Amino acid sequence: MTQMSERLNKPISIAEMERRWTAVRAAMEAEGVDVLLMQNNNDHMGGYTKYFTDSPATNGYPNTVIFPRDDHMTQVHQGPFGLDRELDPAGSDGLHRGVKRMLTTPSYASAPYTRNYDPELACKALEPYKDGTIGLVGTYQMSHAMVDYLKKEFPNATYVEASDIVDRIKSIKSEEEIEFIKGTADQQDAAMQAIIDQIKPGMRDSDAAAIAIHVGHNLGSEQGIYLCQSYSYGTPTAIGPRHLQDRVIQDGDIFNMLVENNGAGGFFTEIGRTIVVGDAPKGAFEELEEELAFTLEAQQMTLDLLKPGTPCTQIWDTFNKFMRDNGRQEETRLYCHGQGYDLVERPLVRNDEPMTIDKDMNIVCHPGHMTGNVHSWICDNYIIGGDGPGDSIHKLPQKIFQAG
Repeated sequence: MTQMSERLNKPISIAEMERRWTAVRAAMEAEGVDVLLMQNNNDHMGGYTKYFTDSPATNGYPNTVIFPRDDHMTQVHQGPFGLDRELDPAGSDGLHRGVKRMLTTPSYASAPYTRNYDPELACKALEPYKDGTIGLVGTYQMSHAMVDYLKKEFPNATYVEASDIVDRIKSIKSEEEIEFIKGTADQQDAAMQAIIDQIKPGMRDSDAAAIAIHVGHNLGSEQGIYLCQSYSYGTPTAIGPRHLQDRVIQDGDIFNMLVENNGAGGFFTEIGRTIVVGDAPKGAFEELEEELAFTLEAQQMTLDLLKPGTPCTQIWDTFNKFMRDNGRQEETRLYCHGQGYDLVERPLVRNDEPMTIDKDMNIVCHPGHMTGNVHSWICDNYIIGGDGPGDSIHKLPQKIFQAG
């Protein structure tokens, strides 16, 4: 395969890409699927196309990948009308890994009359499989326009939901992927430490978040979310996005920060910590430490259950019993889940997830609860070993920090 372009930000190795393609094609063979069709439009929850091509979907633009069992890929994405480019050999431009044909069109979700532009191009690549079995991957994000057009164009094809075929492979990380994931955790530790070092009264919440954004960008991060909220003791508030980050931080405030971005290479982890800014009111620091001790106990109880073969439903039920037995509210959020090229990747630890925990998954665990005075929480990532997770891949201490 052609040498990769120097323009790529921390590319995955050719050997790793070929490992993925081989594993998926073997699973397709076992399931009788001739070709996979996937479409993503962002690199927060759009990890399928990234997984197959090492090229992220971005900015709400549709990125469509056709992955045959017996041939190289075709990719349809944003670009000029009429571009139909053969890459011989596949990926010969040094950018589009395993792709032999590039098709582009200027289509936009905000211009509904362009709804069929991408499907028309996808059907060019799917023509050889019009009477075969087409597996649809990531159907929650795939546009209705794509599937509606495809089924009308190729009514004799058999269509199957094929996300599980990919998820079972994608959720188990290779050694190379784990090294990338640990690099993301290191980057986030640095970003959180920078906030602790620089936050002070008079900043807005968004100013503190901007510190993390800057550090992450300098260390190779391409995308992510940075959720935070400051509040005064006695008025606990959940973390929120930039739209809710205009509050000015006061002396004695409590500040919760979640850094949930990807690292160089595109893999996500996340870290959450609590910072007291300035001099806390009487009793505030003590209550934060007391509730954090319970939150860490809840996290450890979960980690003890994250053993290969354990059903997610069992972990969820056990955790909520623990919360009830200790006088805290039951969890109704998603407090523990996989991560990879997606902020949230399967398995999801809750009562509707059919997958089980497995070795070499990247799992984040972020239990939290509110009292009348504080919002207590913690967030760290773990790699599942043969007998469960080891230490967190984040190295920042699990404590209440004081700054400013």
